[in-house]
Formats: sequence, structure tokens, C-alpha cells
Amino acid sequence: MSDNTSYDSFFALHHGLPRQGPGSDATTRRLLALCGQLPERPRVLDLGCGPGRSALLLAAAAGAEVTAVDLHEPFLAELRESAAARGLDGSIRTLRADMGALPFPDGSFDLVWAESSVFVLGFDRALAEWRRLLAPGGTLVLTECLWTSEEPAAEARAFWDEHYPLRSLAANTAAAVEAGYHVLGTLLQPESDWDEYYGPLGAHADAADLTRPGMAEAVAGARAEIALRRAHGSDFGYAGFVLRPADPRWRTRQETAEDVPAVRPLVAAAFGSEAEADLVDALRRDPGAWLPGLSYVAEAPDGSVAAHALITRCRVDGAPAAALAPVSVAPAHQRTGAGQAVVRAVLDAARLSGEPLVLVLGHPEYYPRFGFVRASEYGIRPGFEVPEEAMMALVLDGSVPVPSGTIAYPAAFGV
Repeated sequence: MSDNTSYDSFFALHHGLPRQGPGSDATTRRLLALCGQLPERPRVLDLGCGPGRSALLLAAAAGAEVTAVDLHEPFLAELRESAAARGLDGSIRTLRADMGALPFPDGSFDLVWAESSVFVLGFDRALAEWRRLLAPGGTLVLTECLWTSEEPAAEARAFWDEHYPLRSLAANTAAAVEAGYHVLGTLLQPESDWDEYYGPLGAHADAADLTRPGMAEAVAGARAEIALRRAHGSDFGYAGFVLRPADPRWRTRQETAEDVPAVRPLVAAAFGSEAEADLVDALRRDPGAWLPGLSYVAEAPDGSVAAHALITRCRVDGAPAAALAPVSVAPAHQRTGAGQAVVRAVLDAARLSGEPLVLVLGHPEYYPRFGFVRASEYGIRPGFEVPEEAMMALVLDGSVPVPSGTIAYPAAFGV
């Protein structure tokens, strides 16, 4: 059987499916929400768009100008028809192109989107090659198949090792940070996202004409995938990653012993008193509060410390959580992005170290840009009076139940 026969039979089996991979409108909306505030009419690149379910939603829900790219022209034709039927043909343009050789200038898009298509290039290559496409402040959203079990079954391991070797959510997150991205959020997709893909695919397989050249093999492959999911669905899943390139103006890193003498005067200058500097020193001395590797600095171009952010242990009704405080920026570097850079870096470090929940008491117009929401939404409250909107929470690991109750800060906070 020729490669063309295999190609044709595969796409004949998949023609007319609402999706070409696990997903749902609800998941697309949740990933979009994790992106934070977008421009009024964002420029969106949808890579491996298939029949365009995500492109249509992004154009309608975000008011986006969408460029939808796929190599399979029938998918693009289907998308054009759907866009015209919904009155969105002026917001979506299609392009038949290879996502590994894209013809766009650097900085062309506010949002690069790839649901169920990054496997064509591979996660690491996509991170490296697609970054240039993002305008300053732009966001990359992609979904990727990954292991959800530390010890997947041999059958599942053999299948994926042959077709597309998988990594864990933590390993892909670490790869994104290593590639120079901040992680705005991750989302493990629900089982219903698989049903939205495999349900229609199974129906197509049942109705397929097996006398057509190559169709029997295409159907057998689809049924093998569906059977593997049914038997070993707890071993692997799909997850979304919402990523933003780090600000190149600021080098962020873990604090070293050599930084400590510079951090104290920086904190004191940032707050205009020694009290916050004394707090940081007290937290350093408290082994029950100090979290190694979660004290971060941002360097100024001359190598001096421009900003500092600290995360320490706190508890919510006895359950471990983490507290972001204080965040300090040298007066000379305030309102330059140094504070945002160091906060994003320390949040990435907390995510990679396995912290599921970070709390902050701070300005309600500043911290939501990092994904924080009111802690009261989770039933979390401080043990003292503060405006409700000032006590905020950020869930880093949605697979861990979020505790509710009263926050207990380390003794150094004096509350």
C-alpha cells in the first residue's frame, strides 16, 4: 500500500469529524481565560487548525483576527464554509502551510494557538520555533499528550514509545521554563474531551467502507487507539500549556548567598523602612517557613539586584500552602517590568517544586495579571481583617484539592 493510499484513507476516515484530537469548547475557553487580558482585536495564529473548531471560537469569543493554518486543504475548505455560515468569514483567513516552515515575520501574532497538533513538530521544537512569532507580551497556547501515571502499563508504554514518546506534565513544564517561557497555567483536560474526539471517530470507523484501498488499515488503527484509551486511560492524557516568553530585559534566578547582603537594603529601600527587611531575615532563620529555591532575584543590566520575590510556607487549616511575600523592587527599577519578571520566575519555580497553591496579600489590580483570584472563591480567608479583594490565591496544580479555611502565616509575619 502506497503512502498516498494511507494518507487518503486516513483523511477520508477523519473527514467531517468536529475535532481531530481530544478537546472541547469548554477547554478552549478555559485556556483562553488563562491567557489573561488580550488586545482588543488580537492577532491569532491557529496552527494545525483542522476543521477549525478552535479558530471559530477564538474569532467569536475573543474578537480575534485568526490566521488558520493546516496542510490538509479539505479541512481549510470546511473551515471557510463554517466561518461564512457564522458570519465570521471576515475574521478568519486560511493558509495551507507546513507549521514547521511558517512564512510569517517575527512578532506577527499576539496569540499562537495549537490544540492537538504540536506532536507534528514535537513539544521542544515547537517551543523553540514558534516563539519568534509572538509580539511583545504575546502568549503561546498548546495542548500535548503526556503521561499521567508514574508507572504506565507496558501496553500503553509500548504504543506511545513507538508513535510519539510522552513525558509527564512536570517534565513538559520544566522544558517550557528551560526554553525561556513563563508558565501562566496548565490544564489537565477532562475525560469528556477524549469522548468528543473518539465518539465521532468510532462512529466513522463503524460506517467506513472497508473495501476502499487502505481503509481497513485506517479503521484498525483508529480502533486500536480507542481500545488503548479505554483500557489504559488513567496512564495518559492531554494537557494544555499557556506560556509567555520571559522578558529579555531581566535575568531572573535563584538567590545565592552572595546576593543576601544586597537583598536587605533593596527590600528596605523598596518599602521605605527596615520592617520588611527584618521580615525577610526572620523568614530565612525559620526552617518551618523557608522553602529552599524559592527566593528569587532579577538582575539589572549591570549585574546588580534590581528586584526580589520570596515564597515561604504557610498553611490553610493545617494543609500546606505557600505565601508570596514580600515582593521588592529597587526604587530605580520600579515600573520597568523587573517586579513582574521576578514574580513570574518565582511562581515558575514554585510550580516546578510541586507547590500546588500560592497565596498573596497585595494590590488587587496588580496580582491578577499573574492569575491570582480572590482567595474567598476557594473558601480561604486570613485570620485578620483585610479587604476581601486583597487576599488572593493562585492554584498551580489543579489535580490537588484546594484546601479551605483560615490561613496560618509563619510567626515572623506577626499575624
